[in-house]
Formats: sequence, C-alpha cells, structure tokens
Amino acid sequence: MASHYLSIKSLHILCVLLSGGLFAVRGVLVLAGSRHGNHIALRRLSWVIDTALLASALLLAAVVHQYPFVHGWLTVKVLLLLVYIVLGVFALRRAPTRATKALSYFAALAVYAFIISVARTHQPLGIFGAS
Repeated sequence: MASHYLSIKSLHILCVLLSGGLFAVRGVLVLAGSRHGNHIALRRLSWVIDTALLASALLLAAVVHQYPFVHGWLTVKVLLLLVYIVLGVFALRRAPTRATKALSYFAALAVYAFIISVARTHQPLGIFGAS
C-alpha cells in the first residue's frame, strides 16, 4: 500500500478541495435564499465526496503510521473536523436566522482553512505554530 501513497494523497487533497468548494457554493446559495443549496443532488454529491475523503484519510493514516489521538496534529484535525461539521450543519440547515447561518458559514470556512494549515504544517497550531 505504501507504493500507492502519492495516489491516495492526491485523492485526499482532491476530495478536500471538492468538499470545501461544494460547501462554499452551497453556503452562498443558502445565504442567498435559494432552495438549491440543500437540493438532494448536492447533498448526495457531498456525501460521496466526504465518504471518499474519509476513506482516503484512513488509508493515509495506515500508510504513514500516524493516527489521531496518538499524533497531536492528527488529533487536532479530527477535533476541528467535528467543529467544522457542526458549523456546516448550522450554516446549511439548522440555524434559525440568516445572520446565524452567515456567522456559522464564515466560521466553518475559517475552521476549514485552519484544518488545511494543520495538515500542511503537521503542527497542532497550524500556521500559528510554524517557526
């Protein structure tokens, strides 16, 4: 499986970009008051992308022998992912007001960016911990 590391990593990065991009588009649609932001086709596409993202993440962890709750930066990524998911649910569906949806949306995007910085630096503080 180690020989497939670059392919798995490329798939993971592609899924990160697709997942974040789709969330960004859906959020803009929801904030604009469009029903299309939560259209079943977009939700299902999101599930497919996120499933591939999770599968590639698990494969990468197995290949490089680095695991959440063992390695700090991966632990932070997993915890931030949970925060991102909760914020995303509020931004796209659960927030009672447009202002709360907008706040949740922008907070989710900020968390998404921070997750990427943690992944790029392999540091729990991401760009804030780089020397």
